[in-house]
Amino acid sequence: MTTKEKNEILEKAKVWFKESIAQNHIKNTLKLSDIKAFNVNPFLLTYLSNFLEGNHDPKSIAKALVYPRVLGTSINTSFGTNIQKFTSSVLSSYGSTTAGIDIEFTDMIDGEKKYCQLKSGPDTINKDDVETIAGHFKSVINLARTNGQKLGFDNFIVGIIYGEDADLNAHYKRISSQYHYDIVIGEDFWHRLTGDKEFYRDLIKAIGEVAIQADFKQDLDEVIDTLSKSDYIQNLSQELNK
Repeated sequence: MTTKEKNEILEKAKVWFKESIAQNHIKNTLKLSDIKAFNVNPFLLTYLSNFLEGNHDPKSIAKALVYPRVLGTSINTSFGTNIQKFTSSVLSSYGSTTAGIDIEFTDMIDGEKKYCQLKSGPDTINKDDVETIAGHFKSVINLARTNGQKLGFDNFIVGIIYGEDADLNAHYKRISSQYHYDIVIGEDFWHRLTGDKEFYRDLIKAIGEVAIQADFKQDLDEVIDTLSKSDYIQNLSQELNK
């Protein structure tokens, strides 16, 4: 991979993160000023408020609702559901026209042609996904055989954008142990794709440049302030303070 090609991917990754992740994150966060955006567990809410802030004032209760959503579930879900956009916009030059395959590339470590299904993280598939992935790979092998091509297990991988081998859930491990397809994750995946051992770290840095621009603190404070004034939170706090 040339320096120009590397920089193009890094720039595309920054645009993808800003448009597909950051902007949606901001939009979803603004919705949280309405108590109706939450399925409130009253048994846990006051506990979490006191755990977080040492009290159950309205703003503390609001923070206990908002923080887990905006710093955890919301953006992690968004990252996972946008993996296809990542494939089409960031890795478009590797795009595959083969059914069930996201990208195709020559492995820069072993020199083999790879047919790859791309996943976002090490805990992002379930039991049913295992058979689906194995089925896609088997179909491509059978089609290649019909067309006089010789493809084996070594030509098929599941590539995972981030994480380490130790983080893989049991379903990923079953793809490897039961179906004999390699799982290539994080630094190893990007090294094989680009030939650049430092690419994974460079990609993290590139996304970090977008993150530095994402100073949303004032707006987040306003969301929490508005939420804290909802009748539900005001009444809950008053009841607990009697």
